[in-house]
Amino acid sequence: MSLVESRYKTELQNWLGTDVNINFFWKGRVALYAILKALGIKPGDEVILPGFTCIVVPNVIIYLGAKPVYVDINEKTFNIDESKIEAKITSRTKVILAQNTFGQSANLNAIMNIALRHNLFVVEDCAHGFGGKYAGQPNGTIAHAAFFSTQWSKPFSTGIGGIAVTKNQMLGEKITAIHDIAAAPSFKEINILKALIGAHRHFLNPVTYSLLIKIYRVLSRLNLVIGSSKNEELEGTVLPENFLKKMSITQMKEGIRALQKLKSRIRHRQLISKKYDEMLSEFQYEPCLQTPIAEHSFLRYPLLVADKNLFLKETARRNIECGDWFISPIHPVVTDFKKWFYTPGENPIAEKICSKIVNLPTHEKIEAKYINRLSKLFKELNARGIK
Repeated sequence: MSLVESRYKTELQNWLGTDVNINFFWKGRVALYAILKALGIKPGDEVILPGFTCIVVPNVIIYLGAKPVYVDINEKTFNIDESKIEAKITSRTKVILAQNTFGQSANLNAIMNIALRHNLFVVEDCAHGFGGKYAGQPNGTIAHAAFFSTQWSKPFSTGIGGIAVTKNQMLGEKITAIHDIAAAPSFKEINILKALIGAHRHFLNPVTYSLLIKIYRVLSRLNLVIGSSKNEELEGTVLPENFLKKMSITQMKEGIRALQKLKSRIRHRQLISKKYDEMLSEFQYEPCLQTPIAEHSFLRYPLLVADKNLFLKETARRNIECGDWFISPIHPVVTDFKKWFYTPGENPIAEKICSKIVNLPTHEKIEAKYINRLSKLFKELNARGIK
């Protein structure tokens, strides 16, 4: 282990605990793949997950020959509805994925009890949730294992990146063995990533967001930059070549720097979210629900609007940063759902939420000026009778 990797692990253990086994991967989805593989997921198995997720999560399940089984969400927290999980459990079920949606933990006490009754594993999908807590414990340390994403928009970023964690020694050894045979990123990949990290740091802000995201997505589709998802991941369910890949030293160095600023950044996210609460209440919007048992880290601030397409159009026209997560229960899939074992109509609450939900930024570049511009937009929409 290099000195950089050792220091990165130490910084993470300061957040998660010294008893946590940690392995680093190229992306969060690769960390999930390593965890499920270490758990012995194989063809014919089933993995339960919320029907309000990103395509890369069911992809990983399918790469291992297993079947994703979707459960509807709670319409207030946007997390998996634990009361609907048991109806989806079969003799083939092996794992429940508990997602921290937008940074708020799922109801892990209930989910862990369900898993105990049925002899299942629980894996926390903490792609959104680093820095949050559940019942006073850090997200990612309660279930049998967890994975984090350190992709661009996450609570702390390494450009792209993934972390697999577990407190189970035997499982940790299996994940480490998988990590050790993973490929190293290429020289080209590392240098493209360095350039993207610099561009993200210096040029991305609430005004340039819409334009730069469009350019980034186009370049990603053309495979000219290291995108969050490659074309093969968006279009198919076959394990991509060189998918199992380690994290680079460049990412680890970036992670060390980012973790040292994380406490203040989470406080900032929570403060911005309170300001959103106040502003939205003024315009009779329902503020984001925070459950008493979970400390929300607010990767993004979710908001339900009457006309999602109009709202996104108006924010883009004014260069106001705003996200569209999720446009479907398997974001960003909008057709050919059978490929991912999803049947339209099976999760009615999630599908309704997808038609109305947008998300507001909470990162460190969001300040009073942005909120004032957003407030002006709400006033204009209200004047037009649009909510």
